[in-house]
Amino acid sequence: MCGVAGCVALQPALAAPSLDGVRAMVGALRHRGPDEFGLYRDARAALGHARLSIIDLATGQQPLCNEDGSLWIVFNGEIFNYLELREELLALGHRFRTRSDTEVIVHAWEAWGERALGRFNGQFALALWDAPRQTLVLARDRLGVRPLYLAEQDGRLWFASEVKALFAGAPALARELDPAGLAETFTFWTPVAPQTVFRGIRELEPGHVRVVSPLGVTDRPFWTPSYPERREEVRPGTLDELAGQVRAALERAVRLRMLRADVPVGCYLSGGLDSSLVAALGRQVQGGRFCTFSVRFESAELDETPYQRELVARIGSDHRELVVARRDVAEAFPAVVAHAERPLLRTGPAPLFLLSGLVRQAGVKVVLTGEGADELFGGYDLFREGKVRRFWGRQPASTCRPRLLERLYPYLARSPVAQRAMAQEFFGRGRERWDEPGFAHQPRWRAAAALQRLFDPGFREEAQRLDVVARLLGSLPGPFRRWSPLAQDQYLEVRTLLSGYLLASQGDRMLMGHSVEGRFPFLDTEVMDLACALPDAAKLRGLDEKHVLKRAGLGLVPDRILARTKQPYRAPDAVSFTGPDAPPWVGDVLSGEAVGRAGVFQPRAVERLYRKCLDGEGRGPLSNADNMALVGVLSTGLLHEALLRRPPQAGAPLEFRTVVDRLAAPAGAGARGDACRSRSG
Repeated sequence: MCGVAGCVALQPALAAPSLDGVRAMVGALRHRGPDEFGLYRDARAALGHARLSIIDLATGQQPLCNEDGSLWIVFNGEIFNYLELREELLALGHRFRTRSDTEVIVHAWEAWGERALGRFNGQFALALWDAPRQTLVLARDRLGVRPLYLAEQDGRLWFASEVKALFAGAPALARELDPAGLAETFTFWTPVAPQTVFRGIRELEPGHVRVVSPLGVTDRPFWTPSYPERREEVRPGTLDELAGQVRAALERAVRLRMLRADVPVGCYLSGGLDSSLVAALGRQVQGGRFCTFSVRFESAELDETPYQRELVARIGSDHRELVVARRDVAEAFPAVVAHAERPLLRTGPAPLFLLSGLVRQAGVKVVLTGEGADELFGGYDLFREGKVRRFWGRQPASTCRPRLLERLYPYLARSPVAQRAMAQEFFGRGRERWDEPGFAHQPRWRAAAALQRLFDPGFREEAQRLDVVARLLGSLPGPFRRWSPLAQDQYLEVRTLLSGYLLASQGDRMLMGHSVEGRFPFLDTEVMDLACALPDAAKLRGLDEKHVLKRAGLGLVPDRILARTKQPYRAPDAVSFTGPDAPPWVGDVLSGEAVGRAGVFQPRAVERLYRKCLDGEGRGPLSNADNMALVGVLSTGLLHEALLRRPPQAGAPLEFRTVVDRLAAPAGAGARGDACRSRSG
């Protein structure tokens, strides 16, 4: 895993990009790739790279080029099927100097152009510079596992793996929060690409390629999710046959991610079905030492230790545990927000940030996780809730149908279905519109959007000028209404929460905060395509979530884990910041002066919220709304202080192993290919 950065002049008359600016960008990404650093520059473009060595440790440094030095790349991620693609390219006459997947991308682009992107089974963000054609290509994997941000300033396009790198390389960029991005965050829990929370900065959408050439700029998808539109498109087979296909595909995905690495690969273990399946399959692949890592919580409501230890006993892994108290969450939170680069409504990323530190201390650079299984196989209560509410909506006067709501959220101390009348009022709103897009998500979106009442009036007016829900629903793909209701719900969950929050705030950013690469077998192209094609009843059988996945785990995962009710990963939220051991920074960020300086929230409203949370300490769990509100206000304030108010910190100077500066090279060097041979910087 790595960090990429760069700049391209949009007009030929502009002066060459500054190497110092790109050096600063790479410096801001050193946590993503602490092993090697490299630069490339010519009259129009500059590329930078920070490398975490995983594959081809000796010769895989970047920027990397083709044989004649005409095509250059910086790349963040892994292409897991690169060896198979390499054999195809060798048969076509391509010649390789390294064993890296990065070089395979270069030759694949030469051979197949944009079609190559659809053939990659991997997780990536990349920038290709075609010097003779003066063309920049930016691309991002199917679901946006790896980030890529863009900004235009003074006739130049800047791009980087993280926003802090854009600020470091282009200090004249506006440092302001975008009300539309905050409105999306306080609705969907995340901005939805291309929207970000920073004014003037965009995020390349997952599954998209942007081409910047003398002919202009194009931005289009190379992949979009697809679900069955007709009965004959659904994957045929009995439940047992389908479970066998799922298990076989997942076995191949785990094996591919275990073996395509030159360093040891470990696994996260939550104690739930998804990570247990991945860990058990990983153990089969790796016969020697196999490390697993778990978070434990002091709170019994959140802790899953018994299930974690049962799986460890079954597979015999070298297991490491991290016990997280609420004080730990509070102390880590400023660093968590600085890495996430967006406001958070939950503290879930904090324990995962601490866990990646434990992984790195154990000498492990790569971990597998179970991310994506819930979205692809129907694991969330939201999917069950949507099914019940639609069932109710078809007979809105029924008194029996809404009783099914009581089977949801059994793991919550303050379950939203605990009080029948309140639950039916909350979940019954709008039930007559059960066949409209976004129906299943509306309760969650409404609950989060209600927090915007804390916004400063002027900020709220600008934030609500755009109806973010209408914008999202207006961008749905053409076939959306021809998909089943479950497929529609899955698509929206992937588009919003998975890509923008789980793979970003809880995934890539928390892992890379300690220079650890995450790999996600459930997001393998074969597994994803199979999951999307399954009949709904295989995923959500009645109200039994992930039914086919449970069948796939028979004999592999302990029965107690297969039978347990889905318990989403959660961490201590507002209570982390309200106890007697809360760190001093909490009061500083919530002070009227700091809140007013950020300009997002009303200082008095924040003061009332904080007092309510302090007064509620020891009286039982806070409401879901108060939890999200306090975490959201704190994280927004921390973000403003860390990325917008303070200038970027330069850090210690980097030693660049690879520097190719065509403006300083002898005339004709590029034509002879000399520019491909790096020199120490």
